[in-house]
Amino acid sequence: MRRLTAPRPSGPPRCELCGGRLAEDHRHLADTERRALACACTACALLFDRPGAGGGRFRTVPDRRLADPGIRLDAAAWEALGVPVAVAFFFRNSALGRLVACYPSPAGATEGEPDPEAWEAVLGSSPLAGLLQPDVEALLVRRTGDRGDCYLVPVDDAYGLVGRMRLHWRGFDGGAEARAELDAYFGRLAERAVAVTRQDGAAREDGAAGRNGAARESAPAGREGGRP
Repeated sequence: MRRLTAPRPSGPPRCELCGGRLAEDHRHLADTERRALACACTACALLFDRPGAGGGRFRTVPDRRLADPGIRLDAAAWEALGVPVAVAFFFRNSALGRLVACYPSPAGATEGEPDPEAWEAVLGSSPLAGLLQPDVEALLVRRTGDRGDCYLVPVDDAYGLVGRMRLHWRGFDGGAEARAELDAYFGRLAERAVAVTRQDGAAREDGAAGRNGAARESAPAGREGGRP
């Protein structure tokens, strides 16, 4: 999240691995050793998209957004997860060897450690949790009124959302601008996410869009970022 407040480098954006010029809508790599996101050109993104490439330190962040209409996050489930705010995301960190929870705050992403039993009871056995890739994807959850929603998103999207909320944050609860940013993001996500179903006891993505990846929500180079 330091990228949000640091001065932007002069000149066109560059790939953080090879130094090549980047398109505005580019991919990211998760640096599993430094717990950081790196901007990547198409060639580097394709290179590290292969399992174990480069010794496994860098992993290309996938380009898919999935939804599970069958998940019901009622008040009891939300309380069990211990989420103190209306939105959070969860991902598996391979370096730490555990699940990490992140919440938006005026300072950016605040990390926590969810209770393993509560996680397993609420989301751990869901299709989205079964598809979740460590370090590079997150389960993004939101509680709105008497309903809750859960999506699988690229981890850079999740950190990008927290970054945009931080920019608009006012007062104790974020204020109207931060809530409007949140509503707009989830509105776009609901339109683009591909539903998953269970077939023969295994989760699968339903539809060609899920197999090939949905449209990206990532921010322009240098504006969003964080620690996966």
